Amino acid sequence: MARWEPDAQGRMIRAALELFAERGFEQTTAGDIAARAGVTERTFFRHFADKREVLFDGSGTMQRTAHDAILAAPEELSPLDAALAGAVAGGELLRDRRDRTVRRSAIIAANPSLQERELLKLASMTDATIRALHERGVDEPTASLAAHSAVTVFQVAFARWISDDRPGFADCVADAAAALRALE
Repeated sequence: MARWEPDAQGRMIRAALELFAERGFEQTTAGDIAARAGVTERTFFRHFADKREVLFDGSGTMQRTAHDAILAAPEELSPLDAALAGAVAGGELLRDRRDRTVRRSAIIAANPSLQERELLKLASMTDATIRALHERGVDEPTASLAAHSAVTVFQVAFARWISDDRPGFADCVADAAAALRALE
């Protein structure tokens, strides 16, 4: 019998990224990921609903982090600036995972069904941002406009962060937000 090893979820994520890069997303099965990670397929499905979810495992955490940062932002901030504080906080979760994030993005870019799932994740992030702004007392349409703008800034900043060798995600958000404000 095999010896138990810690961090099964982390091993499965690493194995999935390796296999998706080697074989492609469609050609990799949950069983392949489990075998590479040294776990059973049953263990895989205890952690992930399907192989797509390996790539989106942090979505809920990112949404909660952004939501909480918006609520914790100073009261005097505008709705857009509060929403951007959430975008920065969510992006900071990626700071120590840059290489993994770059690999993940390449896998998603190569697969239309994963691109669709990524868009759903961003829509959920927008909804979480709207909820947080409502909790701050921001009415419509301001809450929706600020949330959609902040998530768009997040997307632009993220694309720049993974393509450039930039030191910080917050700098990319600040640059994208400045470009948005310059549109006026």
